[in-house]
Amino acid sequence: MLWQPSLSKRYLDATPESLAADIEDRRHRLGEKLVILGHHYQVDDVIEHADFTGDSLKLSQLAAKVADERPVEHVVFCGVHFMAETADILTPDHVKVILPDLSAGCSMADMADHDDTVDAWNTIHEAIRLENGGSWNGRVIPITYVNSTAAIKAFVGEHGGACCTSSNADRVFAWALNGGDTPRAEGEEIKILFLPDQHLGRNTAAAYGIDVATRTCVYDPKLARRGEPFGGPDSETIANADVILWAGHCSVHKLFRPEHCAEIREANAALPASEEPTRIMVHPECAKEVVDLADESGSTEAIIRTIEASPAGAKWAVGTETHLVNRLRKRMAERDVEVRLLSDCQCLCTTMYRIDRRRLLWVLDGLCGIGDDGQDIPPVERNVIAVHPEVASLATAALDRMLALSAPAANMQS
Repeated sequence: MLWQPSLSKRYLDATPESLAADIEDRRHRLGEKLVILGHHYQVDDVIEHADFTGDSLKLSQLAAKVADERPVEHVVFCGVHFMAETADILTPDHVKVILPDLSAGCSMADMADHDDTVDAWNTIHEAIRLENGGSWNGRVIPITYVNSTAAIKAFVGEHGGACCTSSNADRVFAWALNGGDTPRAEGEEIKILFLPDQHLGRNTAAAYGIDVATRTCVYDPKLARRGEPFGGPDSETIANADVILWAGHCSVHKLFRPEHCAEIREANAALPASEEPTRIMVHPECAKEVVDLADESGSTEAIIRTIEASPAGAKWAVGTETHLVNRLRKRMAERDVEVRLLSDCQCLCTTMYRIDRRRLLWVLDGLCGIGDDGQDIPPVERNVIAVHPEVASLATAALDRMLALSAPAANMQS
């Protein structure tokens, strides 16, 4: 986690009304030179100031698209660190991407360290060769969820792999198992190393038709650092696996459990035949046991589209982040569609929560030449996220492969 300096008293003492008014004033001053992006998991107070809302990839694509259409100089990404990195990679060099709070990271992304990944790559190949008499007619193709650091995206791009989103992971899986950019040769074996979310990887493998109980395994870098030679599994298990999953997870979606689905099912069973049952929809970052019990699973955008298309009287229990579900609940209540969180626990993205109106105003003040105490200062770009050009080049290869298998930004809702 990066260190974020504390704010001055002027920001801390400001009322919600004055913060909102000042943010809108700064937006007006900066005009078309500024784009503010708000991730779906952001608090409402921040979302109301965003030019675009969406998931991380959609927002990065939109930022790049808008930067081609108007004289954008600054993109303020109200999300987390890896999202700002992706936006920096996809936008033109002259566009500066700003993260209002440098401590807004992602625990899942942080679970895949570059050095650990290099060690895992070498260990996996060592295990496979060990079980094949020192040689192997095959390849390991890495896939990383877009919720990963630029360094991991670069590693994947360098080794012929691709990024994926929760909405196109199935297509990226199929691409990889068919050999990726180099079609699979006759008799050649292809394996996938999936980073950093084991649950999305496992759910995608199962949907592809892979027996996840016998043909996948989990590599845990913590176990490797403690001396287990193959990160948990033995060499035979790795050699027999079609998909090697990284031991990472989303701290939000891990909170949804099978018993939460069971409670909904029990409540539905007790309803009279005339009453609409509650359907369960969850994000594929949830554990497979939860996804298997849900009526539907899908990406953040898929969840929104599905619920918005519901007829009046529909009821949904949704397994994803609290702020998104609450916004859906309020909006859909106007159409007599009931939306609730699958779990009663507070399932929020705590790192995203670090960005608030105060932090947003602070970075906008810098761009407008307003100091911490309200005095005039030379304009300053605070919290610029800049990916090293060599890393960006390799990461771009992985992102480009993903984007070739994704819907274009023009076809997405803002």
